[in-house]
Amino acid sequence: TDSGGPYRDSITSMCGDICSTRLPLFILCPNGRTNSGLNRDRWIPSVFSPQTRIPNNIKNFYIFIGQLMGMAMRTKNLLNLQFPSLLWKPLVHESVTIEDIEAIDMQSFTFINEMEKDVKQTKTMNTDVDMNNEEKCKDNIDFLFDSIMSELNFDIVGSDMQTYELVSDGSNIPITTANYKEYCLKYREYRLQEFSRQVNYIRQGLYSVVPWPMLTLLTASELEELICGKPVIDVELLKQQTEYKHPADRHTTPYIKRFWTVLADKFNEEQKKLFLIFVWGRSTLPTRPEDFQCKFSIQKLESSGDVDKTLPKENPTVSR
Repeated sequence: TDSGGPYRDSITSMCGDICSTRLPLFILCPNGRTNSGLNRDRWIPSVFSPQTRIPNNIKNFYIFIGQLMGMAMRTKNLLNLQFPSLLWKPLVHESVTIEDIEAIDMQSFTFINEMEKDVKQTKTMNTDVDMNNEEKCKDNIDFLFDSIMSELNFDIVGSDMQTYELVSDGSNIPITTANYKEYCLKYREYRLQEFSRQVNYIRQGLYSVVPWPMLTLLTASELEELICGKPVIDVELLKQQTEYKHPADRHTTPYIKRFWTVLADKFNEEQKKLFLIFVWGRSTLPTRPEDFQCKFSIQKLESSGDVDKTLPKENPTVSR
């Protein structure tokens, strides 16, 4: 009988669709699109203007993803979801920080940080002038600042590279010395809340499967590990959960030793994930021995031909 291989295959395929552009749910993070900084493989929720309503079909998809997460926690069938900390934190009521945003968009706050720095330096220069010239200097500085910022308005380029208004009619409100503090405040608020509605729908789905008081006991990283497993493939754990079908095979059998050496030392993490998908239909391992629903089996393939021309074979009723 089948040991769940096709089912795990379908879940893995589903996760592949979620973290892709095949569905209108997630986009690759800015660092991934610019090939710079950290977390280049992380996917963030699709961006919607604060003034627009998220369509019901998209909302229901996010709720379903939350339910998938809850299912993974209950059944130990882990999900290969490449989400950043800014998505996991709200699910356990942790606050998203500026550092979380910069982790997926290293340029996210550069503009306003430089703006505030320039204004601070300008004010410092202003305090050093003679009192008789202070008012005139202030007027000159305000004029210079307003001239530089004359083409910038109360809007922002979101994580999807689209422009959104920070306030009503913001695209027609220029940034000046009088309102730049408000602009910086609105800018930071938007970046910290950019995905809050989408994540709230995911949380709604998760809470429908897993009681929310339990989730408050976890950190964001602990929740991610329960749902997605450890990011690094623990070959030793897999080795402990392996059985050998041939009576003479042991860990010390030469070709068995070579197999584990190649898997542990020669494969990189991406190749290890591909190996697990091939034999198990999943890209991550359970985190604990007791979470393995069946053992990984190795069976010698008998062949009468040239063994160097023989490819490995997986059996969904044995390997999985």
